[in-house]
Amino acid sequence: MPQTIDTIDTIVVGAGQAGVAMSEHLGRAGISHLVLERARIAERWRSERWDSLVANGPAWHDRFPGLEFPGGPDDFVPKDAVADYFVDYARKIDAPVRCGVEVKRVSKLPSQRGFLVETSHGDYEALNVVAATGPFQKPVIPAVIDDAAPVMQMHSSGYKNPAQLPEGAVLVVGAGSSGVQIADELNRAGRKVFLSVGPHDRPPRAYRGRDFVWWLGVLGLWDLATPPAGAEHVTIAVSGARGGETIDFRRLASEGITLLGRTEGYASGKVSFLGNIAQMVKGGDDNYLALLDAADAYVARNGLDLPEEPEARVIRPDPECMTHPITELDLAAEGIGTILWATGFVQDYSWIEAPTFDAQGRPIHRRGVSEEPGIYFLGLPWQSRRGSSFIWGVWHDAKHVADQIAIRHAYFTYHDDANAQAAPAAAQG
Repeated sequence: MPQTIDTIDTIVVGAGQAGVAMSEHLGRAGISHLVLERARIAERWRSERWDSLVANGPAWHDRFPGLEFPGGPDDFVPKDAVADYFVDYARKIDAPVRCGVEVKRVSKLPSQRGFLVETSHGDYEALNVVAATGPFQKPVIPAVIDDAAPVMQMHSSGYKNPAQLPEGAVLVVGAGSSGVQIADELNRAGRKVFLSVGPHDRPPRAYRGRDFVWWLGVLGLWDLATPPAGAEHVTIAVSGARGGETIDFRRLASEGITLLGRTEGYASGKVSFLGNIAQMVKGGDDNYLALLDAADAYVARNGLDLPEEPEARVIRPDPECMTHPITELDLAAEGIGTILWATGFVQDYSWIEAPTFDAQGRPIHRRGVSEEPGIYFLGLPWQSRRGSSFIWGVWHDAKHVADQIAIRHAYFTYHDDANAQAAPAAAQG
């Protein structure tokens, strides 16, 4: 007996923050849709984050407009509470989510509109498909240290807590939000920690009584359409831990963490690094001070009653690991048992068969609208602005994508109605 194929206007793949936001806007537009999720709603918040993680932005800012987080507006919400928030939001908007359904393949229907969506639980035909799988899809571990090295190698997405790791010191590679928070947690747990630092932005957690997310908003920096030249892959070192704090690499060094430059290679049990740690930290300082300058100018120009904070401009002396950089570590001699790679992710859209990807497999799109009519993307970094991959930003991008789907729907409604009206006249003629 041939398999029954369900038909639906739009399939949304993924029920994280992007998929839930997409469902809300499609529902408002009256567009029938299903959200297919291979695990649970917001699964990556639950199972691919470390135990102590909290949101990097305060609750008043990093949320959807239609629902507040429990607790205070300035709280940094624990990761499981963030996942619960999206479950509650999906329930609130009555999102048609089907969990435990993995999308295997999306391909164009031959000689007709729409796509065949093949899943682990049956197939669908859909006029539109929204890939809402977000930016954190496939962990990246650079091919620097071979598997024969006498240490455990782990990506930050697999890290849970210090007790999970084998005994010994830890080399953390990558000093964005994940790397620096994990390194700090390990150091506080009594581990010897080495932290390899690359280019990064280092905003103040708060300045003159306002969180940095507020400053980025009033200064218009969330709405930047493209990253500054040369900063396309720069990470942000910021933390909501312990009520929120400014990341200060010199402070981390004073507390026992050894700072290193970029990880370069491995041979005979030794890892090599560039001697550029001072340059890397100085680059973060420049970013930090530039935001303070912009904030001070904004306060003066607009006459805001916000307290001055001269102590925020005090830069600690450089520690020895910056003035005399280490360029090689002998893993055995230093007792390093783990190398933890906080080196980010790449997107994986191998399940979509459509001519809308570049040579590296990255989507070719305009604000989420692909070059293949009917295929859309949501949750990408810089999809429309700097804030696109943040909770609040993805909600606004979803509105635009839903609008484009509705516009396409209107064109085909006109086409189908016009053909239907023309058919009787043609038959009579």
